[in-house]
Amino acid sequence: MAEFLTDIQTIRERARQEIDKGPVTGAYGADIERVLRVLNEALATEIVCVLRYKRHYYTASGMYSEPVAAEFLEHAREEQEHADRLAERIAQLGGDPDFNPDTLSSRAHAEYDASDSLVEMIKEDLVAERIAIASYTEIAQWLGDDDPTTRRLIEDLLAQEEEHADDLRGLLERIPQDRPGT
Repeated sequence: MAEFLTDIQTIRERARQEIDKGPVTGAYGADIERVLRVLNEALATEIVCVLRYKRHYYTASGMYSEPVAAEFLEHAREEQEHADRLAERIAQLGGDPDFNPDTLSSRAHAEYDASDSLVEMIKEDLVAERIAIASYTEIAQWLGDDDPTTRRLIEDLLAQEEEHADDLRGLLERIPQDRPGT
């Protein structure tokens, strides 16, 4: 086990310095401005995903639409939770969560989709989940030990995005893809 390197008195003194920074102490090793930009991009991604899933939920039709729409709604709720958690972390780090609708889609990693076919909706949602998985994997690796709290948040979101991708793949496997209305 590694030796504890800093004496308690030094830790106490450091805690009083720059108290206005809240949880960001001298031990924070990441580039805070870059982390905030990356988190705002992730926030934009989650919001676009909420909007895409909501659209798909309300416009899904056809013989297989009921269970698929239910999955879309569940994913929309979970993506909204992701957005809320990201916004909370941005604020905790002293940043401003960027909800500006004028720049939302340009900052998001995933794209909005207006497909009409149920199968195309599922495919586009799966593509978006795969984009989130790739992005969040890279972000978690980039953060490393420099910001373990944000890394854990991203890893939590990553795990749920992987579940979403698996859910969507399962839907694609169960729905015939050559029938009208799918």
